[in-house]
Amino acid sequence: MQRLQPPNWLEPKGYANGIMARGTLIFVGGQIGWNAAQQFESDDFIVQTRQALINVAAVLKAGGARPEHMVRMTWYVTDRVEYDARLKELGGVYREVMGKNFPAMTCVEVSGLVEERARIEIEVTAVLPD
Repeated sequence: MQRLQPPNWLEPKGYANGIMARGTLIFVGGQIGWNAAQQFESDDFIVQTRQALINVAAVLKAGGARPEHMVRMTWYVTDRVEYDARLKELGGVYREVMGKNFPAMTCVEVSGLVEERARIEIEVTAVLPD
């Protein structure tokens, strides 16, 4: 994989502007903050984010991949203000679960998610090198 960084652009913090990769594609459907039994253990945004990331990592592992194989990540959050206010905590749980692997990322505020208690949903594309 190769990070794509246009010349003269400031370096992004916590994500990549682009990634170029070759290999087997893995598409991780939207993961929310419930456990493997599809039960929410908390309504806290950070707790749900940590669990959603754990769920993403589990799906990647099922495909033989790891967080460093992620090339694209989209976050859907129900409260952008809380997201912004808790960025330091988010960074901590992200690095705890995903390490220092920062794919191309997008974050979108949505009015709601299919699961009513869900505060965040994360989808990922990964590339397992040939």
